[in-house]
Amino acid sequence: MGLKLASDSEDLAVAHEINVTPFIDVMLVLLIIFMVAAPLATVDVKVDLPVSNAQPAPKPEAPVYLSLQADGAVLVNEDPVELARLGAAIVSATAGDREERVFLRADKTITYDAIMQAMNALRAAGYVHVALVGAEGAGEAQ
Repeated sequence: MGLKLASDSEDLAVAHEINVTPFIDVMLVLLIIFMVAAPLATVDVKVDLPVSNAQPAPKPEAPVYLSLQADGAVLVNEDPVELARLGAAIVSATAGDREERVFLRADKTITYDAIMQAMNALRAAGYVHVALVGAEGAGEAQ
């Protein structure tokens, strides 16, 4: 009783071509990933922020404004203060309520550094709810 194994004549022909369908699928997926990711990697942003067309939020009855003027003056509501005493001035203006929102408005010519110094002083005093105030309007900034 013998067992006959498949002979050479019954072997399937070996395909010597490369199957490119999986390769094409992988390349299309990579192409889509790069098409989506490429715009996110660009860092060409021009910033000129003073005009906003957002709907204004309702103001509280007695808002606390921190104003940075073009000449470098810092004001809490209408009272001028030094940057070193900003925390104490905000605490007195809000009656110690650190959950109250402080509205920060700055002149268009104020440097980013001056704004960050004011925000750091607010954070050091415990005020983390800061709203940036911009000019209302739908036009382009000048």
